[in-house]
Amino acid sequence: MTNAAPSETTPVAAYYERHIFFCLNERPNGEDCCSLHGAKAGFDHCKRAVQAAGLAGKGQVRVNKAGCLDRCAAAPVCVVYPEGVWYSFIDESDIDEIVESHLKNGRIVERLRIPEHLGR
Repeated sequence: MTNAAPSETTPVAAYYERHIFFCLNERPNGEDCCSLHGAKAGFDHCKRAVQAAGLAGKGQVRVNKAGCLDRCAAAPVCVVYPEGVWYSFIDESDIDEIVESHLKNGRIVERLRIPEHLGR
């Protein structure tokens, strides 16, 4: 009997099915940043919406704060993993759509996706 580590081909169950990270970065020098575009309100609303939908917890969804995600030109931004889908949002209805479509049902919200070329 060996105590060998799992091989690279052995699937490992993820603790969460999905993570959504919200950039909450604030630039002290007055540069444009997500915090100036309602990022914290979007994060707070997403936390509440994920809880209300019964999606929070092990094996489901984790809503996380992040520092600068370097996609400032599309502020405010969030990203959903493991898919690596980047979103920009305007209001609570956009967050609700991301929760219902992507986090709950696995369908990407194309209208809110950030174009690949937009960075800082």
